[in-house]
Amino acid sequence: MSENNQTNTQTSSGASTVWQIVGRLIAAAVILAITAFFTPGFQINNIWSLAIAAVVLTVLDYLIVKFTGLHASPFGKGFVGFVLSVVILYVTQYFVAGYSISWMAAIIGALIYGVIDYFIPGEQQM
Repeated sequence: MSENNQTNTQTSSGASTVWQIVGRLIAAAVILAITAFFTPGFQINNIWSLAIAAVVLTVLDYLIVKFTGLHASPFGKGFVGFVLSVVILYVTQYFVAGYSISWMAAIIGALIYGVIDYFIPGEQQM
């Protein structure tokens, strides 16, 4: 009987992890869309570019956290987090067609992204 409970726990834990990832990606896409809308010099051409950019931003943040332990959060980690946010926003344009941003827009966008991310509940990170 305990084997069955353990299997159910692992299955529901795996399913909840998938939903957490999907939820984070959707939240990242919404935050990114709002940021692009309010940032001059930041353009995302269509919904597919937005979706791919959200995935790229999430993956880049994950890799940075995995290898350096630093979170790209404009307000949560001080100056280093802010600079990482700017760099990630800027570098994403090299991986996503239909996504363009200037350095100045990346700086402004990181500020806007941080403010919006602060007000949206959950543990979303760029």
